[in-house]
Amino acid sequence: MLNEIGESKRQNPVAASQVVRDGAFIEEMLAQLDSLDVPFSGEECMGRYLDLHRVYNKYVNSEFGCRLDYDDYLAKFPAVDDDMISSRMKCKKEYQEYIAEILEYLVSFVERAHPLMFLDREWAEKNDMGTKRPRVGVTELWDSFEIEQYNTVEGLMEAGPEKLKEVLDTLGLKSGGTVQQKAERVLLAKNSALEKMDRKHFRKEKDGRRVKETALMEAKVKKLCELLKETLDRTIEHVKIRQTMTRNEVNDYIAEHENSGPNDVDDDEKDDVDVYNPLKLPLGFDGRPIPYWLYKLHGLGQKFDCEICGNYTYSGRREFEMHFKEWRHQHGMQCLGIPNTKSFHEITSIDAARKLWEEIEERPKSRMWQPDLYEEFEDADGNVYDKKTYTDLTRQGLI
Repeated sequence: MLNEIGESKRQNPVAASQVVRDGAFIEEMLAQLDSLDVPFSGEECMGRYLDLHRVYNKYVNSEFGCRLDYDDYLAKFPAVDDDMISSRMKCKKEYQEYIAEILEYLVSFVERAHPLMFLDREWAEKNDMGTKRPRVGVTELWDSFEIEQYNTVEGLMEAGPEKLKEVLDTLGLKSGGTVQQKAERVLLAKNSALEKMDRKHFRKEKDGRRVKETALMEAKVKKLCELLKETLDRTIEHVKIRQTMTRNEVNDYIAEHENSGPNDVDDDEKDDVDVYNPLKLPLGFDGRPIPYWLYKLHGLGQKFDCEICGNYTYSGRREFEMHFKEWRHQHGMQCLGIPNTKSFHEITSIDAARKLWEEIEERPKSRMWQPDLYEEFEDADGNVYDKKTYTDLTRQGLI
């Protein structure tokens, strides 16, 4: 090894000292670095923020997406969890193209904004996710489907074709045919291991490959979002600031930050660290603590815990009241099997919500149609009686 190093030194005596001693070489290298033209859009502000408008428009206009504002989309991004998008939608080509576009943009952003972040190392543990993903969560799938209560094909048919199709898609089985055929495949999957089932029950290799590729891209997107979490949080705050500005203020803001470089970003972050905030007040849109009178006015010192939201803590009465309509609380109510109606407003305990739901379910039974009380009969003279009175008079021969 030492002989090889010595031989290389003798063959290139100037190469090692050129970088250290040659000032002209250093100046030329620095000039090349300064002249690098890395393309960033105006929304990205030289790599400070993410520009997800294109994928956002694709999401809200797709079959698997929903209508929501851009800032709400950023809060949920990348929204690839199973509780956000059904397994049936994930098997479609439209969703695969959507995930591929997200992955392409995030990789491009990392290469431009963080050139020293080597993604090959991050992908090493994700390469086998595509083959593992379709078999993950089978137990949870059966629990959510309550498969134990179905022991016959007829019982499974009552669950409906859409639910059966979703289960078959998740398991990687064929989801076509009649309702009876779908129920037979689900029952077969329940009573036998997937590895021992006949290959004719599984989807074609092309469909299976698409599911694996989609699962692999989802894993990579989640990993990139973890790496870019700070940038994503900064983007959400930036979007909220832009929403409070007028058109002229937005143009001035863009012109001010359009030519800002990495050094400017570091200076801003350094200023944020030096902010004096002994009372631990929330930060405003400018990165400074809000006034104390505003903190007391909105009651931000009050903390509200919601057990349905996973013991999430909300600051202030306004944020607490608004959270009942937000996705986190709605998802918690959906997991409990309870509709999120106005009757459950201010209910934060799981036991209280279940108890109230039982009372609401019992309430309509006392208001059900009772023929003996509400059914009316009319005699030949036009007199109207309830059922009990009419039966008694008829039995006595008075009518």
